[in-house]
Amino acid sequence: MGRGEAGRAGRHGTRRAPKEGGIRRFFGPKKLLGTFFGLCLLAMGGFFVIYLLVPVPSANAQAEMQSNVYKYSDGTVLTRTGRINREIVGLEQIPKEVQRTFVAAENKSFYQDSGVDLKGTARGLLNTVSGKGKQGGSTITQQYVKNYYLNQDQTITRKLKELVISLKVDRKKDKNEILAGYINTSYYGRGAYGIQAAAQAYYGVDAERLNVSQGAYLAALLQAPSQYDWAVAGDTGKRLVTQRWNYVLDNMVEMDWLDASARSALKFPVPHEPKAARGMEGQTGYLVEAADDELARQGIDKADIEAGGWTITLNIDRKRQKQLEQSVDKELESKLDRENNTTDATVQAGATSVDPRTGHVVALYGGRSATEHWISNATREDYQPASTFKPVVLASALENGSETQDGEKIGVNTRYDGTSKRKVVGSDTPFAPENEDDRDYGTVNVQTAMNKSINSVFAQMVVDVTPAKVKRTALDLGMRDGEDFPERPAITLGVMNASTWDMAGVYATLDNHGRKVTPAIVRSASHKDRTADLPDPVGKRVLSRETADTVTHVLQGVVDNGSGSAADTSAYDAAGKTGTSEDNKSAWFAAYTPQLTTVVALFGESPKEGGGQVTLTGTANSGRANGGGFPARIWADYTLGALNGGSDARFDLEIAEPVREEPTLTPSETAPSETPSTEPAPTTSAPQEPEPSDTPSESAPETPEESPPVTEPGPGNTLSGDPGDGETGDVPTAGADVPEGRATGGH
Repeated sequence: MGRGEAGRAGRHGTRRAPKEGGIRRFFGPKKLLGTFFGLCLLAMGGFFVIYLLVPVPSANAQAEMQSNVYKYSDGTVLTRTGRINREIVGLEQIPKEVQRTFVAAENKSFYQDSGVDLKGTARGLLNTVSGKGKQGGSTITQQYVKNYYLNQDQTITRKLKELVISLKVDRKKDKNEILAGYINTSYYGRGAYGIQAAAQAYYGVDAERLNVSQGAYLAALLQAPSQYDWAVAGDTGKRLVTQRWNYVLDNMVEMDWLDASARSALKFPVPHEPKAARGMEGQTGYLVEAADDELARQGIDKADIEAGGWTITLNIDRKRQKQLEQSVDKELESKLDRENNTTDATVQAGATSVDPRTGHVVALYGGRSATEHWISNATREDYQPASTFKPVVLASALENGSETQDGEKIGVNTRYDGTSKRKVVGSDTPFAPENEDDRDYGTVNVQTAMNKSINSVFAQMVVDVTPAKVKRTALDLGMRDGEDFPERPAITLGVMNASTWDMAGVYATLDNHGRKVTPAIVRSASHKDRTADLPDPVGKRVLSRETADTVTHVLQGVVDNGSGSAADTSAYDAAGKTGTSEDNKSAWFAAYTPQLTTVVALFGESPKEGGGQVTLTGTANSGRANGGGFPARIWADYTLGALNGGSDARFDLEIAEPVREEPTLTPSETAPSETPSTEPAPTTSAPQEPEPSDTPSESAPETPEESPPVTEPGPGNTLSGDPGDGETGDVPTAGADVPEGRATGGH
């Protein structure tokens, strides 16, 4: 073979193996394996960097939002307030078997895992990228992180953060803490966030009273709250939630958390029908406002309360609260024509009822509805208490050992001149108040003066005691100081402002033998961070027992034979006082039994913009309105119901002296009082003509006269309006002590 052939043979006959190259050079098995491990290392490095850079954030804005829960004294829920219906409870308040239903439903490996489900998370990421939407499979820790720290967005960024934070949270927090957080932050439907709100929404109980069957249903709900709510679920929804409920319980048996025989005995716990959330309508708003105001007085800022998370138990007795509302409806509202009668449209009713032994406010009436009239008529302080103040004057006289102008120590049998418009003696400030309808009573004892609410007698008494001492007694009893509380004789007419709440405290103190009672509507208030420190509503003694009991003894006569006779009944022992302010703008009845102190008042308030005080005369077409009318009848009906039809309890009194029977005097014996020993102080200006009465003389009386006057009335002294009150719009004579606005009430 020639050289040429050999060359060709070398070129074409025997060929070299081709060199590796092209695609195979990049995708060989070793190359692929190396690339895979490289990517894994890169991903791990990237995840490590992310782990270092992503912190555990603070809770999101909604996670810690809670409602405030207000409860009656028996623990039943009155209402919840706040944007989020949630009440966070500790895991110790949730039965162990109920806790386990959530683990069995969502994450059986919860107590062993590291807080994440890598397969489930990867599947969720792929579905998010591919647009397939929401994907389950997260652990309880991941769901807790999503609820508490993040949000419900379905994005890759959020899911990566969820994974990282879950790992960190699992390392930092105890499993029980994580489980509690998950149970308390999850949404269960029906507007309920957290297991406590859910337990109330579906079964009407607190979380601590749930059983395992109910817990399994609530745990099953979390997968699809709207679809699985039995009350609104279709056939498919009911079938699916039943399957889910069975799945939860079967898992518990598998995990040895539930005995198989006990499991087989369980029946599906059909939840209650949903109820509309109670708002602030009716008396609820007034009760909540009173509770919040009381907590504010104890140093808890209202901003703290509005932030939520408080469980506030009231002293309100559900039965007595309902009875008070019914009594106002029966004795007042049913008789009013608010649509067609302009006077009836002005009537506002308020009441406060207190247990004198504890100081607890057991019932409160703030008005027709807090959503219609936001000012609470129970706690408003813009009306005068009128003659309900007269027992304070007597209490001050007894407590201070005061004497008349003749040097006689004042007691229940002390005799005073009851002549209308009689000028007081011994005062630097001239004062001569008018009695009801300008009626003269002649010489009477203190008991009769209280029964008939004789203004001229108590005007002299307040001078004998001194206005300063009377005011001091009033403040000791719990009345509030202010510019409208002058140290002048006119205070005997109750010209200062007060609320039914204030006066309930005053009368409850008398009822409690002189130990000061400060009405309290809040029994307890607790937050996850603290518990409110509430003072004892019953405080130190501010009146001697003898003084308080003697006043009670006198006030029994007012109910038995005086202006409060509408409240007289053999069903209970009672003591009280009526009051009607200037021009009938307010009418009061403050009274008590050994077990219950209640103050009821009516206020005339203009329905026009800006309001303003107006007369109650003509209410329900009954002529003069006064404390012995509607307020006394409301009080009597409420007290009878609140005491379950009556009570055998009797006042246990230690009195200074019993009231002696008032002698019947002849007209010739109704001469000047025995009390004043000096000539009346001169007036500083010419006498004024008395103004006409608000009620024409032919007005029909509301209540009958219970006892005759101690003297025979002279011509023109016949009572108009309600003779049972013994009060009128008293018109001061010249030189009378009249604060701005005319202190002419006080009946």
